[in-house]
Amino acid sequence: MKFTVERDVLTEAVAWAARSLPVRPSVPVLAGLLIETTDAGDGLVLSTFDYETSARASIPASVQDEGRALVSGRLLADICRSLPNKPVTMAVDGAKVVLTCGQAKFTLQTMPVDEYPSLPAMPESTGTVSSELFAQAVSQAVTAAGRDDMLPVLTGVRIEIVGDQISLLATDRFRLSLRELGWNPLASTDAEAHALVPARVLADTAKSLTAGSTVTIALSGSGSGDGIIGFEGEVSGGFRRTTTRLLDGEFPRVRTLFPTEHKTVARLDRASLIEAVKRVSLVAERNTAVQLMFDDNGLTLDAGHGDEAVATERIDALVKGDPITTGFNPQFLLDGLTAIEQPVVELAFTLPAKPAVITGVPDQDGEKDTAFQYLLMPRRLLS
Repeated sequence: MKFTVERDVLTEAVAWAARSLPVRPSVPVLAGLLIETTDAGDGLVLSTFDYETSARASIPASVQDEGRALVSGRLLADICRSLPNKPVTMAVDGAKVVLTCGQAKFTLQTMPVDEYPSLPAMPESTGTVSSELFAQAVSQAVTAAGRDDMLPVLTGVRIEIVGDQISLLATDRFRLSLRELGWNPLASTDAEAHALVPARVLADTAKSLTAGSTVTIALSGSGSGDGIIGFEGEVSGGFRRTTTRLLDGEFPRVRTLFPTEHKTVARLDRASLIEAVKRVSLVAERNTAVQLMFDDNGLTLDAGHGDEAVATERIDALVKGDPITTGFNPQFLLDGLTAIEQPVVELAFTLPAKPAVITGVPDQDGEKDTAFQYLLMPRRLLS
């Protein structure tokens, strides 16, 4: 194996492929990054796999000799970041890989290639979606995903495909996000499918595939457990592909949690509300709520109690309906407000003890944008 490649192209591809390497691999070879060169048109192919998630990047390179080599992925990523801005040549020399870049030279020990597991094949393509739109939608949806590995089902994002629409849902039991977007199915527009994808993998993948104009989504299996989902996007002269095993388990039926009617609706400037919540929450003790009181005079925020520090701030709000006082975990509230991109937010309530629905609005008099909805459970207020 021998090839020459541009330094920046190699560095970016190695960093992308190595990002999903396990911190504590079950077997040593899973810490490796597989380097392959062929004359079949793929040029240089870099791959990683931990039996759950695979990453495969193809980049243009001048191939002198075909071959394969397995080296430490994290070490190679560190080396590539430190190289001078000159072409990189890599070649196999016995049981070692020799990397040269200008006057810099590194010799890396190889791992046994024959012990490395075969990467799963990319399932048959299901459809395509705008890469920028997909990245934005995923970043909003994962806001509410759980981080408790004791509840693995809640650490995923449920992808629901119905015709030319995709829905992304996530919840950690205290909040719920729903993001809907259009896409281009390759099969019948009446097709339906679903998948429960690890939120971290989905977020990293969507963010890394924005170099091209579209992302190809490929889904196979039962939608959980033994199923696989794949994502592929083009980069200059090559492609990036990720596959991951779907999470096993039944995602809770959460759509019914969104109320159909509201007794109180408030619209506020999003930036002003974010800054006010940040200021007031400075005095909120750990795991205590920030109080929000909506009435004809606007919104009053309160935090702190008793002889401890106390903060109060009033900001303008257009309130329609009954006055209401409720409270939220300030960080969860900020997460939802930050995920919204419109300049105005709408908070809709039924009762103080019932969850609120937060959506974005282009302006105070505009129609709310229901493509992204963030449902937040209230917290008990201290007396």
